[in-house]
Amino acid sequence: MPSISRRALNRTLLQRQLLSDRSVRPALEVLRHLVAVQSQEPNWPYVGLWTRMENFKQDELTSLLNDRRAVRSTVLRGTQHLVATDDFGWLRPTVQPVLERTLRAAYYAKETADLDVGELASLGREIVGDRTLLRRELSRTLAERCPGHKGAVLAGAVELQVPLVHPTPGGTWGTWGTRGAMPVALAEAWTGRSMEPASVETLIDRYLATFGPASIKDMQAWSGLTRLREVVVTMGARLRVLHDEQGSELFDLADASYAHADSVAPVRLLPAYDNLLLGHADRTRVIGDEDRKLVMPGQGQVLPTFLVDGFVRGTWALEERRLWISPFRALSRTDSAAVAEEAARLLPFLVEDTTGYDITVR
Repeated sequence: MPSISRRALNRTLLQRQLLSDRSVRPALEVLRHLVAVQSQEPNWPYVGLWTRMENFKQDELTSLLNDRRAVRSTVLRGTQHLVATDDFGWLRPTVQPVLERTLRAAYYAKETADLDVGELASLGREIVGDRTLLRRELSRTLAERCPGHKGAVLAGAVELQVPLVHPTPGGTWGTWGTRGAMPVALAEAWTGRSMEPASVETLIDRYLATFGPASIKDMQAWSGLTRLREVVVTMGARLRVLHDEQGSELFDLADASYAHADSVAPVRLLPAYDNLLLGHADRTRVIGDEDRKLVMPGQGQVLPTFLVDGFVRGTWALEERRLWISPFRALSRTDSAAVAEEAARLLPFLVEDTTGYDITVR
């Protein structure tokens, strides 16, 4: 098997993630290429597209959501993602086994132990119907219909079984901290499309085009699905087999190309929860193990980061009218200036009026 170095993996991942050269393609095409963009907080996907696209404006993504060409919903790993509507119709039912597994976790199992979860799903469908309502209304109605149970947990259990989307204005730019006012609608009613699973082979093809080369564990970490080796084996000549510097087996599309290990990697600022950091089980191609805890400090947090020479070298935050750049260790003068320059490009995207704002490298 041919081998590939860590730096070549890094450069190839940046290239496929549109982080080597910003894309000039429309936002919908970029969203399709990325398959799904993590979206626990509404503003972060906008930042993720800004850092990957030339001259991206917030209205481009908001228009996709308003026009129902993109949706926000629970998809990969049971977390909120933005997905092109055409892809959501097959992606959500394809990863449904992951959501069913989440339903059996203690948080949900305890609250639904004396309920028939299938009947709960039907009840949720009945309550939502063909309308859009706030998630807290769904929670309240479920609690009324199921006395003695927490409505918020029941609503979550419904969402794991029933494809719900979060229509606008929820999930659009500037709606920080509005989870309690999150609208919900049945996916079929909102999109006008049926939910039909694709083959798992299709899912692997799409993943590798954006995250490959990757191991079986990487594919499973991104999708949440298990036993993917059985599927990969059946794909045969459609996939190429490589190994990394540690001898781990990697798979990729048979016609894939690779970036040169010595190619230049520009400074990039990434949003919180960016799938660049979450798309593999082995994340050393983009962040060192010693730095992961600084980016992922616990309680599900994944902080905004910046890349220098293709690797995560620190975090950033917009606080107290200042964009703070916090390197893990001292940067060279040249790198520090490059990070500050990229931050200066991002700041007008984050705030309409930058008067009185500063950029500080700690």
